[in-house]
Amino acid sequence: MAGVQTAVALREKGFTGTITLIGAEPHQPYDRPPLSKAVLLGTAEGSAFDVDFEALGVELRLGREVLGVRTADHVLDTEAGPVPYDVLVLATGAEPLPLPGTEGVPGVHLLRTLDDAERLRPVLARQHDVVVVGAGWIGAEFTTAAREAGCAVTVVEAAERPLAGALPAEVAAPMAAWYADSGAVLRTGTRVERVEPGEVVLDDGTRVPAGAVVVGIGARPATAWLTGSDIALGAHGEVLADDRLRTSAPDVYAVGDCASFPSGRYGERLLVHHWDNALQGPRTVAADILGEAAGPYDPVPYFWSEQFGRFVQYAGHHPGADTLLWRGDPAGPAWSVCWLREGRLTALLAVGRPRDLAQGRRLIEAGTPMDATLLADPARPLKSAIA
Repeated sequence: MAGVQTAVALREKGFTGTITLIGAEPHQPYDRPPLSKAVLLGTAEGSAFDVDFEALGVELRLGREVLGVRTADHVLDTEAGPVPYDVLVLATGAEPLPLPGTEGVPGVHLLRTLDDAERLRPVLARQHDVVVVGAGWIGAEFTTAAREAGCAVTVVEAAERPLAGALPAEVAAPMAAWYADSGAVLRTGTRVERVEPGEVVLDDGTRVPAGAVVVGIGARPATAWLTGSDIALGAHGEVLADDRLRTSAPDVYAVGDCASFPSGRYGERLLVHHWDNALQGPRTVAADILGEAAGPYDPVPYFWSEQFGRFVQYAGHHPGADTLLWRGDPAGPAWSVCWLREGRLTALLAVGRPRDLAQGRRLIEAGTPMDATLLADPARPLKSAIA
């Protein structure tokens, strides 16, 4: 997404120079969200972007791994030889974390690429018993698809609740019931000890049948190939970009899941592993390459997830909030949570309330003071709860 959108944005802004898009995968550039849904369930063969690269004058070099970069020489080293550049945009995304001790073990899967989804499709079609490791966003989405396909699913989560790394305990707690409602078994506070043929052994000695194991325990920026370069990396391996998404090396930008950026809005550096960031960031990169005067890159982060028959949306960044408000009953089908800091909306989670999300996102962007009492009334539109 980030690489393709950078190329598109450059052409839309009138750039007439050469654009080369290099990717390690052999497939036409594709969108990732459908991989855990339609592609996985076999209702779609792929999710290639509807972009005419030839008409745009964008050269695709697919199936080509990049090995390193020599920024002083403005040269990218690939397995097919060196590629000189005037400007380089890093859009390598993130890669899923493997479950330690399971690399190369038959029947253990990750879900990030089109090839991953195609390897998992027959698992669902044959209705295997499946163990999902990790009750985060990807674990929930895969569990939803596997239950829809008729698989028996056990989800193993080391934390005491789903989405422990993403949401506060009181907000994530109602989501635990979604697993049972779908017919999946959720085992929290539990770790996988080892994977054996046909089963998973948990740390309490329990053995769970497993025709397949799907690991969803997080992702890391795909930047190992930059180790040793003069492009500065952060604590999580992400490229440290500035507020124009420029890196520490001249004429090198970084965008999407592989890069963090300083947020004036939230007063900290953000590393956002979501689709919308990969869509928005390229516009800033293209503008800066072309010398256009524009403000700093400081979006309100946004993402969505479809799981267990619910449409879950989140906007903003809640750490640092001083107030949490509920709108609606979390045991019901539709509710929202609002986070405020000094009376202003800083983040919002909406379950089945897309209007709350749309209005809340605009209020976060504007920094509008809110009336907490009015905000807590789920019958009142968010935009009418302004102080």
